[in-house]
Amino acid sequence: MKLIVNGEALEAKATTLDALLRELDYEGGWLATALNGDVVPAAERAEFRLSDGDRIEILSPMQGG
Repeated sequence: MKLIVNGEALEAKATTLDALLRELDYEGGWLATALNGDVVPAAERAEFRLSDGDRIEILSPMQGG
């Protein structure tokens, strides 16, 4: 399906937000996610089904200053 992830168009096989994170090799409990502008808590990612055209934002902390 076609998705927009962090502003970039991509094709994904994942059907849930949790599966998309694994497909894109995002790991760890420090991620923040949003689906179509709504924050999705980590505990609920496996329940959020993706649809063609969804916009996903994935934020992870970075070191530096």
